[in-house]
Amino acid sequence: MAKFDVSEFYRQRPVIQLAPLVDIAFWALMFFMIIAVFNQMEVQVNLTLPKSKTAVQSAQSAGKIVINITKEGRFIVNQKVYTSNTLAVMLAKVSKLFPNQQVIIRADELTFHKYVIQALDACGHSNLSDISFSTLSEENK
Repeated sequence: MAKFDVSEFYRQRPVIQLAPLVDIAFWALMFFMIIAVFNQMEVQVNLTLPKSKTAVQSAQSAGKIVINITKEGRFIVNQKVYTSNTLAVMLAKVSKLFPNQQVIIRADELTFHKYVIQALDACGHSNLSDISFSTLSEENK
């Protein structure tokens, strides 16, 4: 049987495999594209948030539910419009799967108080207690 003799030059030369490097670059690109889409979903709802002097950035979990409430009283979650009843049903389903689910309520500054209370009632009936309100600090005018 013939032996393949490799010269000393090729034995010591480092080899960089390009195929795995391209795969890693592709997956990293896909990951950041997906994250960018999810971050923009809630920003696309055109709301004017109220301003607060004591607004504090809170720690947010990755799977948070953001309830957007327009000034007309529409509840929007993940770009789907809900009524107060369907919102309560959806939150009850989520609560069964994820009991400690974080909920953020983003209400327009001109939203009637009754719509915010309806969202809070839906969270309360679903036993969701980690609720935050989204505001802007006054320096972000």
